[in-house]
Amino acid sequence: MFKKYVDILSKISLFQDITKEDITIMLNCIKPKISQFKKNDLIAISGDEFKSVGIVISGKAVVVKENAAGNRMFMTNLNPGDMFGEMAVFSGKSVLPATVEAQDKCTVLFLPGEKIIGECKNMCSWHRPLIRNMFKIISNRALVLNKHVEYLNIKNLRGKISTFLIEQYKKSGKSTFKLPLKRNELAEFLNVSRPSLSREMCHMRDEGLIDFNRSSFHIKDIEGLKNMSE
Repeated sequence: MFKKYVDILSKISLFQDITKEDITIMLNCIKPKISQFKKNDLIAISGDEFKSVGIVISGKAVVVKENAAGNRMFMTNLNPGDMFGEMAVFSGKSVLPATVEAQDKCTVLFLPGEKIIGECKNMCSWHRPLIRNMFKIISNRALVLNKHVEYLNIKNLRGKISTFLIEQYKKSGKSTFKLPLKRNELAEFLNVSRPSLSREMCHMRDEGLIDFNRSSFHIKDIEGLKNMSE
């Protein structure tokens, strides 16, 4: 039943250092739930109890969060192999802090949290590396959330844009790169309106700081961006 999912699972960080044979054994031991979702379906809802780690097997989804005023804030995209819900599952309350929505037809595999960290009566060899990988993923996610808080603390729109572009510049190692987010997703990530974001980017282009065409960006004045990100 689970064999067709082994190839994609073997490529994600949760199953690092675990052989495909052991992944097959693991799935038969844990017995995860597999669910299908249509475009715009809510895969998981903020505030609900959540006790399984979700892994996108096919399709795309997005994680969003709503504030008290009902405004949606983009958190992250989920592509095949991406995981969600792990921080909620292993917290004391097991409550999901954000909503996961299908962007198109999705297949999601849900791994019961209690089966991941609980004792395995069969003493399976895959259990220890699975737990180690999970701890590493949760730690990395915490670092990402800290980075998101940093953006929220930057009051100036140009400072937010400059900081984000500098980080992409450092990740790519090149002055020309493609943004990982669509314009509306970037606006939600930076917690600003899309018109304001586009207008400010155009001002920065007119001033010779950057150039762009859709998602492709070119840094023309890295020192100027650094000064505005401080």
